[in-house]
Order: sequence, then C-alpha cells, then structure tokens
Amino acid sequence: MLRVLLVTDTAKPIGDLRDQLARMGYEMLAEVAAPAMLHAAVESQKPDVVIIDTDSPSRDTLEQLAVMNQAAPRPVLMFSNDANQQFIRAAVGAGVTAYSVEGLAPERLAPIIEVALARFAHEARLRLRLEQVENELAQRKLIDRAKRLLMERRGMSENDAYATLRKRAMDQGMKVAEIARQLLSVADLLG
Repeated sequence: MLRVLLVTDTAKPIGDLRDQLARMGYEMLAEVAAPAMLHAAVESQKPDVVIIDTDSPSRDTLEQLAVMNQAAPRPVLMFSNDANQQFIRAAVGAGVTAYSVEGLAPERLAPIIEVALARFAHEARLRLRLEQVENELAQRKLIDRAKRLLMERRGMSENDAYATLRKRAMDQGMKVAEIARQLLSVADLLG
C-alpha cells in the first residue's frame, strides 16, 4: 500500500481528494498545510508519493522540492492551474515527476500515480548507473595517475606499473584504486 502525502497551497478543500485516494487503497498521511513544510514532512512521514495541489508553483515550493529531491527523492505529482512553460520546466527541474494542468480529478489519479512511479523508478536506475560510471571513471583516473607516477619515478612501462599496482592490491586484499590512492597520498606527502 502506497503512502501518500498531500500538500496544498490553495484555499480549495482537499478532503474529497483525500477520501478518494483512501478509497483507492492508498494510505493517506497527515496533510501538510503549506509547501514550506514539505521537506520536514517527507523526512518525518516517509511517503512513497507526494501530491501537490497548487494554483501556481511558487519559488518557495520549488526550493522545498529541490531540497527534498536532493535529500530524500520521491515521486512528486503536481497539479496546477498554471500552464506556463517556464513554471513547468522549473517544477520538473526541482524534481516533479508528473505535472498536470487539467485539474485534480480523483478518477484520473491512479494512472497518473502509476506513470509517475514508473518514471521515478526509471530515473532512479539512471541516477544509480550514472553514479557508478562516475565512480569507475574517478577510480580509473586515480589508477592512471598512479601508473604515471611509477612510470616517471621508477622508469617502468605502463604495463609493468599496472602489474605492480595490481600485485600490491592482491597482496593486501584491496582494490587497485585504493592502492593507487595510497601511493598518490604518499607521493604528495614526500613531494
């Protein structure tokens, strides 16, 4: 059962939406009266999905979304009356997964939530893969710097320098990148 956090900055009553979502089988968390409390509410209540009802996304709302997206990313659905492309781009940039301008019709929520969840999961996989690739690249750069150091100071070939790093890593039960990091630290220390 998905835990849903409702956020509103409009004067419209949100009780009907809350009831409809509960009838659809979602667990409804305590309502947040203002977007300024979004990050704190996500931290404390740990929702699976955040639904925001707003007339137009304010700068404060977008800032709260960006903070939340960095600290505790969640699928976010934003329902707004504002079709301004600049606001839509800003909302998506702040972490909104789905932005709907056609109103908050309870009967349309289930498919929109499912699309938002699928998109969020896809983006999470992409972020994880990007992080892995960036980590691999950083390790490769460390190893290359360590190989250059060995080649310059010991007159080794590139293959011999790498073999030396790899043998040291195997002997110490460590990764080659960690050995490279240690070698570079010692070289920096000794100048």
